[in-house]
Amino acid sequence: MNTPTEGTPGEVLRAFAKLGVTSFGGPVAHIGYFRDEFVIRRKWLGDAAYADLVALCQFLPGPASSQVGLVLGLMRAGWLGALAAFAAFTLPSALLLLGFALAAPAIGGPVGLGVLDGLKIVAVAIVAQAVWGMAQNLCPDRARAAIAVAAVAVLAFVPGAAGMVGAIILGGLAGLVLRPPGARAESRAVTMTIPRPLAVAALLGFAGLLLGLPLLAAQAQWLALIDGFFRAGALVFGGGHVVLPLLQAEVVAPGWVSEDAFLAGYGAAQAIPGPLFTFAAYLGAVSGPAPNGLLGATIALLAVFVPGFLLLVGLLPFWERFRTLPTARSAMMGANAAVVGILGAALYSPVFTSAIGDLRDLALALLCFVLLMAWKVPPWAVVIVAGAGGAGLALIG
Repeated sequence: MNTPTEGTPGEVLRAFAKLGVTSFGGPVAHIGYFRDEFVIRRKWLGDAAYADLVALCQFLPGPASSQVGLVLGLMRAGWLGALAAFAAFTLPSALLLLGFALAAPAIGGPVGLGVLDGLKIVAVAIVAQAVWGMAQNLCPDRARAAIAVAAVAVLAFVPGAAGMVGAIILGGLAGLVLRPPGARAESRAVTMTIPRPLAVAALLGFAGLLLGLPLLAAQAQWLALIDGFFRAGALVFGGGHVVLPLLQAEVVAPGWVSEDAFLAGYGAAQAIPGPLFTFAAYLGAVSGPAPNGLLGATIALLAVFVPGFLLLVGLLPFWERFRTLPTARSAMMGANAAVVGILGAALYSPVFTSAIGDLRDLALALLCFVLLMAWKVPPWAVVIVAGAGGAGLALIG
C-alpha cells in the first residue's frame, strides 16, 4: 500500500460527507461501507491493501473506522485529505448529539421523560449485543475466555479507570504467557510515506500527553476534561462500544455527568450515523462545571480522537515489521480479551443497574435485544422502538 495523492481534498470531503450521514450500524458496518465506496466503486486501493489497513486500525486503540478513514484521506489527497475525511465523517453525528444535549434539559412531562428512560433501556440491549459479538470474535478459546473473566474480577475489586487500565495490562501479559492460537500472521507489504521523524514525534506526543495530562489536570477544569477524554480514547481496544465504560469512569465517577444523562445520550448515539466516539461531544456539552456547551463538546471531541490518530501516524511506517511479531500479537489478543470482560462488567454496572427498574423495563430491554439479535433490525430503528416503549410505559404509570 503506497500513498498516491491523485485526488483533491474536495473529492475526499464529498465522499466522506455522504458516508457521514448514511453510515449507520457502528464500526464494523462502517468498514463495510468504506470497502464498497473506496475499493469497489472508486477503486482508490485494492482489497489486499484495504484488508491490511483495517488490520492495523483494529490492532491499535482508538476509533477503528475513523482511523481507516483518516488513512484513506491521507492516501488520496495528503494531509488536507486526511483532515477532510475526519471532518466530513465526524461532524454530522457530533452536531446531532450536541443538539440532543442542548434539547434534553427542555424535555419534560411523562412522555418526554419516558422517551429518555427508553433510551437508557435500549443501551442494555445494544451493549449486550456488543458483548456477545465481541466475545465470539475475541474470546473463541479457553485461554481468552479465562482472561475476560479475570478482567471482570479485577474490576470487582478495583473499580474505575485504574481497574480498567490494570485489567488491560494484565490481559496483555496473560496473552504473552498463554500464547492464544493465531498469534502468528503472514507478512504483507504495507508502506506509507510518512517520515520516520514525524512518526517518532507522534509516538512521543502520545506518550507525553498520556503521562503529562494527569499531572496538569488539577490546574483547571478544561485540562481535567482533556485528560479524561484523552485517556479514554487512548485505551479503547476492540471497537466503539468499549468507549462506554471508559467514558463512564471519567465523567460519571467524578460527578461531571449524571448516570441518567450518560445513558440517555448513549442511547441517542445509537440512532444516528457516524462514529460512536462522537458520544464524547454530547458528554462535553452536558458536563459540569464549565467548560460545557459548544466549547466543552469541542474539547471532548478532539481529545477523544487525538490519541488514536497519534498512534496511527506513529506506527504506520513500522507496521510491516511490527504486525509479524508473534509476541506483539499475543499481547494484543490478551488485551482484547480483557476488553470483553471490561465491557461485560459495564453491561451490569452502570448500564443494567441504572436502566432497569422493574420487570416492565426488563421486558422492553429483552424486546430490543431480540430485535437486534434475531430479527437483525438496525440499531437506529430499535432506538425508536425503545423510545416509543418508554413513553408508553410512562403513560401506563
